[in-house]
Amino acid sequence: QVHLVESGGGSVQSGGSLRLSCAASGDTDNMFSMGWFRQPPGKEREGVATFVRDVRTTYADSVKGRFTISRDNAKNTLYLQMNNLEPEDTAMYYCAASRFRLSYRAVPPPEAFDYWGQGTQVTVSS
Repeated sequence: QVHLVESGGGSVQSGGSLRLSCAASGDTDNMFSMGWFRQPPGKEREGVATFVRDVRTTYADSVKGRFTISRDNAKNTLYLQMNNLEPEDTAMYYCAASRFRLSYRAVPPPEAFDYWGQGTQVTVSS
């Protein structure tokens, strides 16, 4: 079992920045692809950025050029640097991990991931 804990969310004004972190613990040796998802109020969960095939990254079109996913394998921590935030980025942000090395050209769907964190809220005001 893998346990994921997100942190770093908060409230910022449009144009601001936040850095989300996701600390993984437990059976991390069986944790391969990881990514960030978000769920805006009243909407379905959507992919934001992921690592697929270990080192290749994929991003949703809406965040390309503004968000950067990275990770520190020694610390078992995944990050999401979010710059130039917009009100449309307001959502609960979730970290996810898969037991498999996913191979997608775009951000994989939520059902491809096995483990989820509890989420961290990001609110962007105009």
